[in-house]
Amino acid sequence: MIVTLKDGSKKEYDQPMSVYDIAKDLSEGLARVACAGEINGKAVDLRTVVEDDAEVSILTFDDPKGKDAFHHTSSHVLAQAVKRLYPEAKCAIGPWIEDGFYYDFDMPPLGREDLDEIEKEMKKIIKENHPIRRFTLPREEAIAFMKEKEEPYKVELIEDLPEDAVISFYEEGDFTDLCAGPHLMSTKPIKAFKLISSSGAYWRGNEKNKMLTRIYGTSFTKKADLEERLEYLENIKKRDHNKLGREMGIFTTVDVIGQGLPLLMPKGAAIIQTLQRWIEDEEEKRGYMRTKTPLMAKKDLYVISDHWGHYKEGMFILGDEEKDDSEVFALRPMTCPFQYYVYKSSQKSYRDLPCRYGETSTLFRNEDSGEMHGLTRVRQFTISEGHLICTPEQIAEEFKGCVDLAKYCMTTLGLQDDVTYRLSLWDPNNQEKYLGDAAQWDVVQDSMRSILNDIGLDYTEVEGEAAFYGPKLDIQAKNVYGKEDTMITIQLDMFLSERFDMTYIDKDGEKKRPYIIHRTSMGCYERTLAWLIEKYEGMFPTWLCPEQVRVLPISEKYADYAEKVLAELKANGIKATMDNRSEKIGYKIREARMDRLPYMLVVGAKEEEEGKVSVRSRFLGDEGQKPLGEFIDAICKEIRTKEIRKIEVKEEKK
Repeated sequence: MIVTLKDGSKKEYDQPMSVYDIAKDLSEGLARVACAGEINGKAVDLRTVVEDDAEVSILTFDDPKGKDAFHHTSSHVLAQAVKRLYPEAKCAIGPWIEDGFYYDFDMPPLGREDLDEIEKEMKKIIKENHPIRRFTLPREEAIAFMKEKEEPYKVELIEDLPEDAVISFYEEGDFTDLCAGPHLMSTKPIKAFKLISSSGAYWRGNEKNKMLTRIYGTSFTKKADLEERLEYLENIKKRDHNKLGREMGIFTTVDVIGQGLPLLMPKGAAIIQTLQRWIEDEEEKRGYMRTKTPLMAKKDLYVISDHWGHYKEGMFILGDEEKDDSEVFALRPMTCPFQYYVYKSSQKSYRDLPCRYGETSTLFRNEDSGEMHGLTRVRQFTISEGHLICTPEQIAEEFKGCVDLAKYCMTTLGLQDDVTYRLSLWDPNNQEKYLGDAAQWDVVQDSMRSILNDIGLDYTEVEGEAAFYGPKLDIQAKNVYGKEDTMITIQLDMFLSERFDMTYIDKDGEKKRPYIIHRTSMGCYERTLAWLIEKYEGMFPTWLCPEQVRVLPISEKYADYAEKVLAELKANGIKATMDNRSEKIGYKIREARMDRLPYMLVVGAKEEEEGKVSVRSRFLGDEGQKPLGEFIDAICKEIRTKEIRKIEVKEEKK
C-alpha cells in the first residue's frame, strides 16, 4: 500500500501498518510526541491500522486535532480520578473544548479543595502510565455493559444511537468510558494540567433535566505552557465584565428581583444613554422614522406572525389559555409585528418605499437559567431594532445600507477587528421549523449570498441558525473566555408580509407584497456594554465615560477655583465631578486612576493665579499645565469626534 504524507511525500509498505508504527518509521522523535493521526481527513487513534492506500498525517499537540485528542484523554483521566475518590458519582459527558476539557458528573457540588484532591489523584494515574485500549460492543451489549457499571447517563446516550450501531469504549487501568475517540496511547504524555473551576450544568443543556457538576480543566505537554495559560486566565478574569462591571458599579443583580434581570447602576445607565442617543441620531440621519410600541400584545398578534407556533417556549405568557383565551397576552420578544401595523395604518405606494422604522425596543425572552451570564444573556434587554419595508428592487441596496450602518457602529466603538460574519441558513432536514418551502428558501438564501459577495464580505455559512422566517447575517464576537455570541444581526424576510397582509401599490397600479429586512444597528445595548467593558478593561473611550473629568483641588483653599473649573466644564457638556475631600492629592490621584477616569485636573495656587489646570490623563500620564480653555477645546473635540485615544503609559510615576 502507498501512504501519502502531509508534505506530499509517499511511503510504500508491504503490509498493514498502524498510524503509530508509520510515525515510528518516520522518526522515533515524532512517534514520541504524536497524539493522534488523520486518515483521508478523518482524525483517528494512533492505534488505527491503515490497510489500503491513504493520505496519512501524524498529529502532534501543535495540530488542533492532535491537541483535541490530548485534551480528550485528559478528561478521561479526570473521570478516572473522580470515580476513585467518589465511587457513587455517575459519569455524563467529558469532551475536549477549545484550550481544555470538561467533564460532567452526577455528584454534589465541589469546592477548590475538592478540585485539589482530584488533581492529586490525576497525578497518580498519569504516573501509573496506563496504556489506553479501545474496544467495541454491539449496541445491546454496550447497554448491558453500562447498566452493570451503574452509569445511567451512558446508557441513555447509547439508547439514542441507531439499532445497528457499533459502540466504542476506551479502557485505562480500572476505568472504562463510552467514547468515540480518538485518544492518546497512554496517560503518560499528560505532563502538565490544572483543574480550573467547577460549576453547575444541566444534563444535555436542558433546565428540565437534573443539574450536574461540571469540572473544567486544561492540559499541556510542557509545564511552561501550562503556566503561561494560567497567567492568561488570571488576566482575562480581570477583564470579565461580570466581575469588572460589578466592581466598577456599572451593574448589579439581586436574587429577589430575578436571574437575568440586571440593574444598571448610574454609571451603566449613563453609558447606555450615551449609546442610545448616538444610535437614534445616526439612524435619523439615515432616513429612519422612530416608533414607540407596546411592551406586550394579545396572543392573536403572535399567532399571525407564527411566533406562537415557533417561539412560544421562549416567551413570557400572561394569562391562562384554558380559562379565557381572549385575555392571554405575552411580553414581546421582538418588535417586528408591532411595526408592521404602523406600516399598515395607511396604504403605501412604491413612492413611499423604502420605509425604514427604528425603535429602541425593550424585549423579553425566557432564557434557560443555565444560559444566563452577566449582561450577555439576560431575560429583559434593550435593542437598537429596525425594520425596512422595501420593493424587491430595493432590497440589495437597503441590505447593504444595514451592513454599512453596523460597520459604522463597530468602527466608532473600536470593535470592528473583533468580529466575524456568519450567514445563517435554514436546516433543510427540519423544514417544519420554518415558514415557506425549499424553493422559496433557495431563492432568498441565494439573494443574500449575492449581496454579501457583492459587498466583498468574508463570511462563513452555518445551517440551522436562520430565523424561522428567513436567513440572516450574524455578526459574531467572542467574550474573554472564548464563547461566541451574536452581537448584530441583519435578516431577510420574504414571508411575514403575506401573513400580515402588507401591500404597496406598484407603478402598474397593482398591489404587491413588500420584502422586509429585520436588523439591529448596534444590537443589544446590554450585550454591547459587556463587550465594551471587556474590550477596554473598563477604560472606555472618553465620549462613552460616565465620568470624563475629575477636578482635584490640592487643598480646601482652592475649592472655590475648583468649583469654577467644574462649572465651566459642565457648561461645555463635559461629564465632570470634583473631589473636595480633605485627603492628600496623591491619594485622590490614585483613587481617580483606580476609577479608570480619562482625565484629572489638579488645581492649586499656580493654576488659580494663571487660570490654568494641571492635566493628568490615562493616555500620557502627567500632561503638564494647560489653559482651561485649551483643555476644554481639546476634550470637546475628542468627545465630538468619538476619538479612541491610545494609552501610551501603563502607570504614572508616583
